[in-house]
Amino acid sequence: MAGMRMAAPLMALRSGYSEAAVGVLLALFALTPMLLALPAGRYADRHGLRRPFAWSVLAASLGGSLAVAFPVFPVLCLSALMTGGAAGAASIALQRHVGRAAGGATQLRQVFSWLAIGPAFSNFLGPFAAGLAIDHAGFRLAFLLLAVLPLASWFWVRRARELPPVHAPAGEREGTAWDLLREPGFRRLLLVNWVLSSCWDVHTFVVPVLGYERGLSASVIGTLLGAFAIAAVAVRVLMPVVAAYLKEWAVITAAMAATALLFTVYPLLASPLSMGLCSVLLGVALGTVQPMIMSMLHQITPEHRHGQAVGLRLMAINASSVSMPILFGAAGTVIGISGVFWAVAGVVAAGTRLSLRLGREPAGQSR
Repeated sequence: MAGMRMAAPLMALRSGYSEAAVGVLLALFALTPMLLALPAGRYADRHGLRRPFAWSVLAASLGGSLAVAFPVFPVLCLSALMTGGAAGAASIALQRHVGRAAGGATQLRQVFSWLAIGPAFSNFLGPFAAGLAIDHAGFRLAFLLLAVLPLASWFWVRRARELPPVHAPAGEREGTAWDLLREPGFRRLLLVNWVLSSCWDVHTFVVPVLGYERGLSASVIGTLLGAFAIAAVAVRVLMPVVAAYLKEWAVITAAMAATALLFTVYPLLASPLSMGLCSVLLGVALGTVQPMIMSMLHQITPEHRHGQAVGLRLMAINASSVSMPILFGAAGTVIGISGVFWAVAGVVAAGTRLSLRLGREPAGQSR
């Protein structure tokens, strides 16, 4: 999906489509996971890991294959819907499985730091490989490469041991995922997650547009996105080693403060080298967030509802990913790309108050 999110918008730009159209295309990557998040969470609660993951692999590979056969804007939109939905459903099943396999807060931070290395590495591999393929052999080869990658992922998951199912305690009604929103701590955690996930969307959307405006090649743009991803991988490799010394709320607050500062500086940078350095620092800051968010989420929700909680989180951040690129595209037309960076920096800075309040949330509040 990360490669498609770079290659498809770049092809649209080269075909003469506007920034607003590219924003719509990027939003479609988040539309399907937003709509499927809660059903996918309930499906994972019932069926575990392998079955949801197999359906996701099939959908992602088919989405890439359609782009190979028909590399035109309407089909790219369909591919975006399919690959986005597949990545979302697979991540829900994986996160639920890993969270249940862990024991205790420290191990939760460790396992989610390890798990988060996968998507972070994907954010390097996808754009970098797609950029090289585009520059040397064209868009169709890039889409073919991206269609094969999901099939490779099944090789590692196909023999995973399923965990025993978890049922609600006797006498407790099943409830819905929306019931979780009645808990202030869960609502606050989702809002912080939404703010920070918007920063990923800004970087993914704005950097290709900024690079295109400055005449950078697809390989350079892919490398900028890849540098961000490598930094996220590196910090997530380190986090399991120091997990016992980390506090979720403190890491999240520091990440928000650093992100606000870096977003303020980024549009003032002119050279690919300085932009790459800023992308690296952003990767370090934002790379620390997801393991901490997932650790807190699994501590404050009941075990038999982890799939629903993960699905609700994914729905919230993908609702942002649907609306934000469209907003960024429209805003970029009115206030310019630099204005988009600075507006988001202000929102993130204001959001640090919420992350500080997370430190006062007792573990297991929503149980």
